[in-house]
Amino acid sequence: MHIARRTWVRNRLLVIALAASVGAGGCALPELSPAGAGVRLVSADAVANCENLGKVTASVVAKAAGIPRHPDAVQDDLNVTARNSAANMGADTIVPASKVEDGKQAFNVYRCLRR
Repeated sequence: MHIARRTWVRNRLLVIALAASVGAGGCALPELSPAGAGVRLVSADAVANCENLGKVTASVVAKAAGIPRHPDAVQDDLNVTARNSAANMGADTIVPASKVEDGKQAFNVYRCLRR
């Protein structure tokens, strides 16, 4: 019986380790691209003289292994994702257009600086 218990414990630990590694692998954090670094996040009153290029919706993981992530971490990742996407549109400025909901947030995209 002692060997059976040892096997059970070992198998359980393997399953836990596998689940942890799979869970961690799906949580890659977005990185700010060099182009995204040139995009600023401002309030709506700062874009009065800017060209509106449209809207982008950023989406990130709001829960890791079923546990909600800290709202500030989710917001930071949304901002990075939106800045990168806006840079791909030729923008230099974004403004939040909605509240965060289930790891998603809309942003208005602008070109404010003359090139």
